[in-house]
Amino acid sequence: MILVTGATGLVGSHLLLHLVEAGYQVRGIFREQKNIAKTKNLFSLYNKLSLFENIEWMHADLNDLPSLEDAFQNVTEVYHCAALISFDPDDHEKLRKVNIEGTANIVNFCLAYNVRKLCHVSSIAALGDLKEHESVITEEMEWNPEKPHNDYSITKYGAEMEIWRGQQEGLNAVIVNPGIILGAGFWGDGSGEFFSRVQNGLKFYTLGTAGFVDVWDVVTLMKILMESDLSAERFTIVAETLSFRDVLIEISTALKVSPPSIYAKPYMTSLAWKVDWLLSKIGFRRNLTQDDVRALHSTTIMSNEKIREKTGFEFTPIKKSIHSIVRVQKSAS
Repeated sequence: MILVTGATGLVGSHLLLHLVEAGYQVRGIFREQKNIAKTKNLFSLYNKLSLFENIEWMHADLNDLPSLEDAFQNVTEVYHCAALISFDPDDHEKLRKVNIEGTANIVNFCLAYNVRKLCHVSSIAALGDLKEHESVITEEMEWNPEKPHNDYSITKYGAEMEIWRGQQEGLNAVIVNPGIILGAGFWGDGSGEFFSRVQNGLKFYTLGTAGFVDVWDVVTLMKILMESDLSAERFTIVAETLSFRDVLIEISTALKVSPPSIYAKPYMTSLAWKVDWLLSKIGFRRNLTQDDVRALHSTTIMSNEKIREKTGFEFTPIKKSIHSIVRVQKSAS
């Protein structure tokens, strides 16, 4: 039996489909019953609704030990996809509780139940920091606690420390560090907002860069790594490093709408996050932070050399990925 945490999220739901198509016995855990509909909708998008019944669903929470113990019965492999993604400083305690303590619990149960292997979904946010003479981010970079990091990055790094702790105690594990993951079925959440905002007439763009990857590439590589002899390693999972402007333009082309045309200069985005901060003081939820602004204008390059060298995998070009996602979404509407 394979256990998938975060089974109702973008990566988890695509992974479930990938695994059940291959004939594996899969158990997905969920926190709220209504969230299962997201995964069911994804299966429907790909005309695979009949396979949805092959999933064994179980209610569990990363920080509720009795429910996790039930979920681990007869489990041989674990894909840990669950995490809290937030860049709001007010969510610091929640981030620590889910991302660090929750991962520690998963590691402990993997050890207690002699799980054959664990694949942990981390993030490029948990990779190390560039030194002055460096320009390319790789898996080998060291985390510098003296440099500024947002709470999400800190807790994802902390989660990785729990994986390495488990490794030292005998756990067979690998870590994947995906970039910005693009996929169908979740247009209102996370990276899906790139599509929904462009469709709704987004006017602004920035020239910062980021590593992007198709969700199917992510789950395919996760399965490849789980079936390999590779262990105690982490892998950056990005297809291409692209500017936000180029990605937004390609999405607008696929959607056949006008592309963003106004360059949001650094002073403009700086003003925007300050206004957003002020609004948060009167009850509005944070939508933009200083860390977000820094990322929107950062021009770092992500390397996928290690994963390609170890597996021979060839990534889906992001242009092809974007058009495929739009095609899948439109076929369902």
